[in-house]
Amino acid sequence: MYKKIILLAITALFSLTAYSQNEPARAVGYVYTDAATLPLFGKVSEGTSARYERLPASLEGKIRKGLWDLGRNSAGLYVRFRSDAPALRARWTSLNSHYMNHMCPTGDRGIDVYVRVGNEWRFLRSGRPSKGATTDTEIISDMEPMMREYMVYLSLYDGVTSLEVAVPEGYVVDQPEVLSPVVRKPVVMYGTSILQGGCVTRPGMVYTSIISRRLDREVINLGFSGNAKLDEEIAYWMASVEDPGVFVLDNAPNCTAKLIGEKGEKFFRILRDAHPNVPIIFVEQTPYSYADFDMKTRKDLDDKVAVQRALFKKLKADGEKLIWYIPAKGMVGDDGDAFVDGCHMTDVGAIRYADLVTPVIRKALKKNK
Repeated sequence: MYKKIILLAITALFSLTAYSQNEPARAVGYVYTDAATLPLFGKVSEGTSARYERLPASLEGKIRKGLWDLGRNSAGLYVRFRSDAPALRARWTSLNSHYMNHMCPTGDRGIDVYVRVGNEWRFLRSGRPSKGATTDTEIISDMEPMMREYMVYLSLYDGVTSLEVAVPEGYVVDQPEVLSPVVRKPVVMYGTSILQGGCVTRPGMVYTSIISRRLDREVINLGFSGNAKLDEEIAYWMASVEDPGVFVLDNAPNCTAKLIGEKGEKFFRILRDAHPNVPIIFVEQTPYSYADFDMKTRKDLDDKVAVQRALFKKLKADGEKLIWYIPAKGMVGDDGDAFVDGCHMTDVGAIRYADLVTPVIRKALKKNK
């Protein structure tokens, strides 16, 4: 009996230790607000299996498992609120406790907090993930108490199953008063791991979010690492957006020239048939840094560019007017500093990409007021 009591005590202690590692206690003196009560943006619709996911529940089992799993990543999603508090904390649980050896953990499964200053969004601080599934961390303290608007970007390569915002007792977390970014006529971007956010240092630096802040317009991130292969189901999901401002297709890095030739026009037609008056932008294959030296890679990229350009010319010849083509020349500079591993972008690469693409999106949006 004595041994049994000792065993139970040890088991309880072990369980308590494991719990404290994976489920950190809430900070004393803080009031936690479930972000499920706050507005969430960056999604096509609410028809997902869980709140912080990107693909509809109806596609589970109907698309490739790899694609479905990536749809559970929270890339591009952001929560909006306002608070008068002098300090902020955040508590979130990651879906997979994901890790990649070429991406900063804050970008992979951390969060980013921005604050509105005047008419612009300014980076405040990132939430660095802990080793366990759940992180409870201070974002900032010792601010002057005053009402401010906040935006929290969620993890890029992991999912988020829950999120809470915490402020000291006596202060409020409330619904946003300023509607920014504007949600009318969102920009819908489809692409690869690069568009999903590989491999920027934090969620606010993925170029879809940079573009969103520059345009003050909601941008929906439909980047699927290694899986932007022109699946018709994704085209129909994009087409389900009720009133899109513009579609941006940046899928070439995951496609072969043959695949673009076989599926590129069909994917385009699904979007065009659903939205005859919505501009569609094609982005040319990203110019990998090592392609200047790797001759096989150089040929593959050249072949894809040739097919991309041929498709665009055909569409123009068929009478399409609301289409744009962005060449890769000058996209990310020629110094190689735009890349982590030769193809996935650093923060520098994401900024350069946004510099090139944003003016074209802005021009296209003017055609769809």
